[in-house]
Amino acid sequence: MAMHYTPREMLEKLVAFPTVSSVSNLDLIDFVRDYLASHGVESYITPNEAGDKANLHALVGPSEPGGIVLSGHTDVVPVEGQAWSTDPWVVSERDGKLYGRGTCDMKGFNALALALVPDMLKSDMKRPVQIALSYDEEVGCIGAPFMIARMAKELPKASAVIVGEPSMMEVVTGHKGSVGFFTDVHGFEVHSSLCHTGVSAVMYAARLIDWHRQQQAESKARIAALPHDAPQKTYEPPFTTLHVGVVQGGTATNITARHCRFSTDIRFVPGESVAGWTEKYLAYVDELQAEMQAIHPEARIEVTERLANPGLREEPGQSALSEQLCRRLSGDNARHVVSYGTEAGQFQDEGFSACICGPGSIEQAHQPNEFISVEQFQAGEAFLRRVINDLAA
Repeated sequence: MAMHYTPREMLEKLVAFPTVSSVSNLDLIDFVRDYLASHGVESYITPNEAGDKANLHALVGPSEPGGIVLSGHTDVVPVEGQAWSTDPWVVSERDGKLYGRGTCDMKGFNALALALVPDMLKSDMKRPVQIALSYDEEVGCIGAPFMIARMAKELPKASAVIVGEPSMMEVVTGHKGSVGFFTDVHGFEVHSSLCHTGVSAVMYAARLIDWHRQQQAESKARIAALPHDAPQKTYEPPFTTLHVGVVQGGTATNITARHCRFSTDIRFVPGESVAGWTEKYLAYVDELQAEMQAIHPEARIEVTERLANPGLREEPGQSALSEQLCRRLSGDNARHVVSYGTEAGQFQDEGFSACICGPGSIEQAHQPNEFISVEQFQAGEAFLRRVINDLAA
């Protein structure tokens, strides 16, 4: 028997799955697969290597090129340590707002896309909707590339990708890219009274960390010198940011540190790339490592990439099919760019036209008492119904 849910009921179902990035999302994926199967829609599952998480994509409607991809992520950020006034895993309505973890980011959009599947099937669409649900977006868009590569290979080519991140239903055509590392500095321990014969992992890590500060200052000055209408200047902030969020190292005050680890988060503006920033960072790492090994040959620095996500590049003219579609159906003709990252750039790198347009405000994402307004939820539904009608025209 076919399963039917209103958009609100679907939102309640999805929020009830506590799909924090640190745990499995398979219960949610199994539910979506069974729901789609009840309507005769086949799901394509792409698991991660460990088998405890998976992406899901599906084609609704005719197997024809020119369809629309509706893309969202299934994971949410943790609620621990946050002061929630409601159960974060139960949708609660108050004063025109729907509270719950993920209501805004971004199970609201996912719920709308899934709840409207029966309407898609009844509408006699000439081109399909492709639903794409990924894992581990919140920790670096890790799962989406495997799903996107499979969609590009196995499904008819879609003309546009709509990533439903919360944008207040504004059409976002660009976002920053990001790259992040774990850096492990391995020193050589000696008593601090003889520190000139040792290699302090903490002290060398400090120099690497200060490199991040210097690079951000240089980026800020470089962007400030550009013309006022340079595309980078519409971002907030308009320069590349380099941040070190966690540092761990050292044994005792009077011992040169044997080990220090820190994590890096770089969010870069248009015109820059994952490869460019990786090359620049590794060049400085090699410089410091040579200096360390001149003191003791066992000292070394290891850099592990923890995330790499391309930016969403603004598309020119006729190639901007997703932008043209979303502007036509939403009525928004202003230019919008954002500093957060999504899988839109990953779709773009696989040859898709992509943009962001979804209900809710990014200001509510990751917050205690996260919510999406009923008004925005309804606006998202109305927009997706216009997408369906456009595919049936």
